[in-house]
Amino acid sequence: MSLASVAAADRFVDLAGLLESCEVDGFHADFLSWGHYRPEYWRNYWHTHSFHEVCLAYSGEGRFNSGSVQYDVAPGSLFLARPGDVHEIESSRVAPLGIAFWGFTFRPAASGIRAGEAPTLPSADRRPAGPHHPGDNRRAAAPDLPGWWSGLTRADGPVISSRGGAIPSLISALAAEAAAPVAGYSTALGALGATLVLETARAFAFDEDLAVEPVRRDRGPLVVEAMQRHLRDNLSRPITVRDVAAAAHLSERHAERLFTQQTGASIMSTLRRLRLELAAQLLLDPTLTITDVAHACGYSDVRPFSTAFRRKYGRTPGNHRRAGGTEFI
Repeated sequence: MSLASVAAADRFVDLAGLLESCEVDGFHADFLSWGHYRPEYWRNYWHTHSFHEVCLAYSGEGRFNSGSVQYDVAPGSLFLARPGDVHEIESSRVAPLGIAFWGFTFRPAASGIRAGEAPTLPSADRRPAGPHHPGDNRRAAAPDLPGWWSGLTRADGPVISSRGGAIPSLISALAAEAAAPVAGYSTALGALGATLVLETARAFAFDEDLAVEPVRRDRGPLVVEAMQRHLRDNLSRPITVRDVAAAAHLSERHAERLFTQQTGASIMSTLRRLRLELAAQLLLDPTLTITDVAHACGYSDVRPFSTAFRRKYGRTPGNHRRAGGTEFI
């Protein structure tokens, strides 16, 4: 999504009253302002806030004064005023500045968090052990210690950033949702708002505060699970190894090798087992004929179905039905 889409998001202001708060990773944000300045000359004189205010420049030029430091801003610039920061913004007269802005409070969520205690992080966000990062102890450090949130909580953090990332897309999506709310808008806006807070904090965080331990994932079990799911979902249909491999985006050889390695059985032997296990259940339904059961389990004819069933269970489908699925000794 380009910055041009942000220019079209003048309905950003419509979020007032629609998106008032959200929670993200154990923190709570109350949105206090949503706004949009068209690219024409304007000046926002020296002032301060009790909340975080963030601006994204999408066109033109201007300056952002924070305390005694002046910053030049241009399309793509993000600039932040933390609570208590005295600041002002002025557009260029020659190339007027266009911005979208949002203001919000940011604090640990009250639920489940005691004073001075931070939220539990997901496993992928555990801090790497080291002099500035506690080990993987299932609980994050206090909110003023390193983490993605430190982009908002560290007073010594940067106030200008070019790391907009997904923020232009989020602004456009939020504005579009606000412009024409439909069923489910509250959930959609809450998710987008939480992501906006997270991406905003990341944009102003130090690199070392964003570092996490390398995420190592073995895709093998997930891929095999997908292949098994494909088998279960298509038991009544003709299935080949090629079909299963294609569903997992693998070659037939790779799919068969991986499947056998993870399960100890081939794809086709697993298919036969699943079909016959389903048949054993369906035979207990008196409304189904044995032919119906055979077709539901991928057999085009009763004879090969009966042969396969007797080979696995030691009795015919009819005997299985008459015994109610139980075995007698």
